[in-house]
Amino acid sequence: MIYNNKEYKVKFYRNSKNNGSLIEKYIDNLNIKERTKVYKYIEVLRTNRGVLDEPYSRHIKDKIRELRIVFSSKRYRIFYFTFINKNIVLLHAFLKKTQKTPVKEIKIAEENYIDVINNPKLYE
Repeated sequence: MIYNNKEYKVKFYRNSKNNGSLIEKYIDNLNIKERTKVYKYIEVLRTNRGVLDEPYSRHIKDKIRELRIVFSSKRYRIFYFTFINKNIVLLHAFLKKTQKTPVKEIKIAEENYIDVINNPKLYE
């Protein structure tokens, strides 16, 4: 799925191994209310050119940021970065269950980030 306007576009990372978007599948498996809220936050991210302050977004590491979505007692996180030609690339999504962001989740986002940098077609 691609969100588009004259300026910024939101694109989902596609794994170079299976060419599918795990983020899109993750979001689509949420219930309708949660999914609607997640897509609403993604749209807000796009209309704000990939720049949101806390509590909506937070810097994680290097160029990677996290979109922070709270739904009832659930805390969803989507790692992303802004790339060339005004593209916001969603790298990884997960349900945060601990106070601190798990290193395992950050590493997945970093690996996906490197994959995109080395293979720009993965986010198209």
